[in-house]
Amino acid sequence: MIMLDDVMKFFEQYAYLIIGSVKAFVIAGALLGIVPALVWLERRLMGRFQVRLGPNRVGPFGLGQPISDSIKLLFKESIIQSSADKFLFHLAPAIVVFTAIVTFAVIPFGEPVKILGQEIGLWVANVNIGLLFVFAISGMGVYGMVLAGLASNNKYSLMGGLRSSAQMISYELTLGLAALSIIVLTGSLSLIDMVNSQALYPNILIQPLAFLMFFIAGIAETNRAPFDLPEAEQELVAGFHTEYTGMKFAMFFMGEYINMVTMSALVTLLFLGGWNTYGVPVWPILAFSGKVLFLLCVFIWLRSTYPRIRYDRLMTFGWKVLVPLSLLNLLITSTLVVL
Repeated sequence: MIMLDDVMKFFEQYAYLIIGSVKAFVIAGALLGIVPALVWLERRLMGRFQVRLGPNRVGPFGLGQPISDSIKLLFKESIIQSSADKFLFHLAPAIVVFTAIVTFAVIPFGEPVKILGQEIGLWVANVNIGLLFVFAISGMGVYGMVLAGLASNNKYSLMGGLRSSAQMISYELTLGLAALSIIVLTGSLSLIDMVNSQALYPNILIQPLAFLMFFIAGIAETNRAPFDLPEAEQELVAGFHTEYTGMKFAMFFMGEYINMVTMSALVTLLFLGGWNTYGVPVWPILAFSGKVLFLLCVFIWLRSTYPRIRYDRLMTFGWKVLVPLSLLNLLITSTLVVL
């Protein structure tokens, strides 16, 4: 017969593993659940920006529309053309969603809380090199898009996959150089240390150029308009996911929306003070969530406002404008820190 003391000893011995697993499942479920809400928010906001009605028929305020869309995609027939590579065709969307969810594992979204005498951090894992982990895992997401284009045996899909790889490599350089300025200031790769270093004021006040470049590069990294060249329907039909249907088609968009949340959280942690409230009487976790939500609305606002730019201008802007500016900003920041 199992005694209560034995259960308590087991829990104390494996508490870290149990709590970590629970947090991982909760955060993964929350990220997957937030995707339909973001789709609804985007369609409603784009309707307002473009002076038209968004979804408003299915449920109050159109809240049932994402649910009906999800049901439709779940039961839609999955068609695979005979010339496609079956294994890679199925693997590609799984890589996109998996890397998007795993990237969020080191994102802290609040101060530690105490539950039953146990201090629980509001993150899955506190890694000393959290920022490096985010860049490493998020960079692997491009493999899903490239494999989708390659496995589809479709020239338009292949072109979209190649565009994805070129775009992500180009703008990841700017993303890393802009983040290096914050690393130089804080002397750490830990995202928690970066938030703690902004207790008095956010980094955006002393690094506005780095913030601007990081945010622009983040838009390009998530393949959002006006940088959504990998899925330009005017040229490539739909890009790397042209041949996908049903739930596998939806998985690419799930990865995109989760990456939007991760990028918004990263901008909040590096430049907007994370969960620091700066005297505003609000819970830290609500302050963090509010900043992330504001940045998500900016993502949607930009999509509704700016047209897609030409591909050669996209690459020129990345290599000839953003990279030199980020190098200059890093040089100035390093010099000032040393002096």
